[in-house]
Amino acid sequence: MDIMDTIREQIEGNRVLLYMKGSPNQPQCGFSARTVQALMACGERFAYVDILSNPEIRANLPTYANWPTFPQLWVDGELVGGCDIVCDLESAGELKELVAGAAGTSDDA
Repeated sequence: MDIMDTIREQIEGNRVLLYMKGSPNQPQCGFSARTVQALMACGERFAYVDILSNPEIRANLPTYANWPTFPQLWVDGELVGGCDIVCDLESAGELKELVAGAAGTSDDA
């Protein structure tokens, strides 16, 4: 399978997906750590892909996403953004609503 097909399947197969350095329990960079903290504060499950142990994904995801940096948060097949955007959404109270909506646990779902 082509790496771009793999990336597309990962994004389409997970309502909330974080491409990050390391794992949620052991982030390997500060940006990934801050993004995981913001996501965990939402109280919903999310999938992740460790780009350090997946060099092909690390090399090709920026082209697929047209977004050059990591981490990358994807919700319902759409790129939300990286650490700064995720943290801004959390500060504004919008991240929890976005993630809960994708997880199907929001009050209006």
